[in-house]
Amino acid sequence: MKNVTLKVEGMSCGHCVNSIEGALKTIGASGKVDLSGGTVAVAYDESQLTLAAIKEAIEEQGYDVV
Repeated sequence: MKNVTLKVEGMSCGHCVNSIEGALKTIGASGKVDLSGGTVAVAYDESQLTLAAIKEAIEEQGYDVV
């Protein structure tokens, strides 16, 4: 498993947490949102997912990965 922490803009509430963590779970990654830090810690299997796919899943929910 690979672990990365992404800086994500636009998150502000519980709905944001659920949207992002749910989207990551759907593609096979696990994520933990830190609203106060504006980050998402993601664990994923590099043989199954790319970092680009993870960023895309988050951005499809309406947030910006910076």
